[in-house]
Amino acid sequence: MARKHKRNIVPFGPQHPVLPEPIHLDLVLDDEKVVGVIPSVGFIHRGLEGLVEKWDFKEMVYVAERTCGICSFQHGMGYCEAVEQIMNIEVPPRAKYLRTIWGETSRLHSHLLWLGLMADAFGFESLFYQCWRIREKILDLIELSTGGRVIFSVNQIGGVLKDMDAEMLKHFLDVLAEVETEVREIQKTFMLDYTVQSRTVGVGVMTKRQIHACGSVGPFARASGFKVDMRKLGYEAYPDLDFEPVISNDGDCYARCDVRIREIFQSIDLIRQAAAKIPDGELAIKVKGNPDGECFARIEQPRGEAIYYVRGTGKKFVNRMRIRTPTFANLPGLCEMLKNADYADVPLMILTIDPCISCTER
Repeated sequence: MARKHKRNIVPFGPQHPVLPEPIHLDLVLDDEKVVGVIPSVGFIHRGLEGLVEKWDFKEMVYVAERTCGICSFQHGMGYCEAVEQIMNIEVPPRAKYLRTIWGETSRLHSHLLWLGLMADAFGFESLFYQCWRIREKILDLIELSTGGRVIFSVNQIGGVLKDMDAEMLKHFLDVLAEVETEVREIQKTFMLDYTVQSRTVGVGVMTKRQIHACGSVGPFARASGFKVDMRKLGYEAYPDLDFEPVISNDGDCYARCDVRIREIFQSIDLIRQAAAKIPDGELAIKVKGNPDGECFARIEQPRGEAIYYVRGTGKKFVNRMRIRTPTFANLPGLCEMLKNADYADVPLMILTIDPCISCTER
C-alpha cells in the first residue's frame, strides 16, 4: 500500500534567521512539499495613515517618508505627486530632475541591499559583505546630497528643499562609475556560480499568466515577462529619459535576481541622462491654499508599483491618505509561487519578492 502523508501546518516567521522582515506565513506541508499558504500580517502596524488628523498636508510628507526606511524617498514623492495633482501644482523642471536622480539613487540603495540579503541566504557571507560595501558608496552619496543616509527629507509639496550643483553631480557620476564596475564583478558570481544556479534556476517559477492573475508588480512581475513599469507613465523627469523596462521570460528565482542586477545598471544610466539634461531654475513654487479633491498617484518603487490615494476637503488636514504598497500586491503571487515548493526553498523564494512588511502594514 502507498504510504499516506500526514499534512501539517508549520508557522514560518515572523522571526526567521534568513528573513529581513517579520513576515508570517502558515505553511501547509505534505511531507516536505508546501501544498498551501496562509499569509498573516499586522505584527508591526503603526497607524501612520491616521496621523492625517494631527499633521497638516505639508507636514505629512515626512510621515509618508517614514512608512519605510528602504524606499522612504519614493513614499514622500508619491504623496507629493498626489497632493500636487489635486492642487494643480506644476513642479519646476529642475525639481523634477532632482527627484528623479534621488529616486534612482534610492533604487540603487534598495537593490544592493537586497542582493546582499540574497547572498546571505545562499550562505555566501563574503558576497553579502561585498554587496553592502558597494551599497555604502550609494549611502554616502545620499548623505552628501540630502544630509540623511536613509530618510532623505528633501521632498516638499511643490518641489524639493535642496539642490545639487555641477560639482556634486560630477561627483555622483564618478562614484557611480566605480559602482558600475564593482557590480559587474559581483554579477559574474550571482549569474555564473554553480551553487547559486543550483538554488535558483527552475525554483519558484511563475508564468506570465499567473503573474497577471495574481496582480503582481515590480521585478517580481518583470522577471516573468510582464512588461509593466510605472515610470513609463511619465511622471517627474522620466518622459525626457530613454529607457525600457528590464524583463526576463524565465520567471524563476534566478530571473528575479537577474532583473534586479540589470536594473542597477539601468538606474545608473538614468542618473547619467538626468545629470546631463538637468535644467537651471527654481527648486519649488510657493503653495497657496489647501487640497480640495482626491487623487490616485502611481509610481514605481524599487519593489514595484505603489499607489497613493489622498483626499482633501479644503482644510489644512487631508481627510484621507492611503498607500497600497508593492509587497501587498505581491503577496498573492508569493502564495501561488510557494505551492508545490520544497520546504527548504521557502526562505529563498520569499526573499525573491523583496518583501517589505513595514510598507505593507504602515
